[in-house]
Amino acid sequence: MPVSKKRMAYILQTLQSMFPDAKCELNHSNPFELIIAVVLSAQCTDKKVNEVTKHLFQKYKTPEDYLNVPLEELENDLKQIGLFRNKAKNIRKLCETLITQYEGEVPKTREELESLAGVGRKTANVVMSVAFGIPAIAVDTHVERVSKRLGIARPSDSVLEVEKTLQRLVPKEEWTNTHHRLIFFGRYHCTARNPKCPECPLLDLCPEGKKRMKTH
Repeated sequence: MPVSKKRMAYILQTLQSMFPDAKCELNHSNPFELIIAVVLSAQCTDKKVNEVTKHLFQKYKTPEDYLNVPLEELENDLKQIGLFRNKAKNIRKLCETLITQYEGEVPKTREELESLAGVGRKTANVVMSVAFGIPAIAVDTHVERVSKRLGIARPSDSVLEVEKTLQRLVPKEEWTNTHHRLIFFGRYHCTARNPKCPECPLLDLCPEGKKRMKTH
C-alpha cells in the first residue's frame, strides 16, 4: 500500500521537529568546491571527505589548479579516500570539461552536470539543490533505506523510483529540506545496523520497525 499524502505530511512534520536544521554536511564555500566534495563522497563518509578537503581546498582553488599538477600528486592528496585513483582521474576530467565547455563555472542544469566525469543523477541533484537552490531530492543510501523502511517506497524500487515517489508525495518547495532531513534521520537515528526503533516517533507507522520490535 503506497503511503498517502496525509501520512507523508505527518512523516515530514516529524522529521522537521527531529532535525529542524538538517543541511549538507560537506564543507564548501562555492559550487566548485561542493561538486568536488560530492564526487569524493561516493562510498565515503562526509566526515572523512571534510578532513581531506580542508587541505585540498587550500591547495586547489580553480579547475586549472587540478590540471596543473601531475596525476600522481593529486592521487597522493586524495589517498585517505576510498577509490582515490578513480576519483582523481574523474576530477581532472571534470575540471577539463568545466574549462573547455563551461568557462570554468559549474553548470546549473541536470543534463549539463551529468555530462561531467564522476557526476551521476544523485550528485547532480545535490549540486542543483545545495549550490543553486533548485528543488531536488538526491537519493543516497540513507534516503533509500529510510524510504523503504517507512513504507514510502517498495523494497524492490530502484533509486530513480524512490526519487520519483518522494517527488510525488513531498511538496516541491520542501524537496531540498526533506532530502537533508531524511539523510539525518538515516545517519543519526534510523541507522543501517542498529536503528533506534524503541524511541522512534515514527514507529507506529513503520512496517520495518514493528517487525524489528517483535523479534527483540
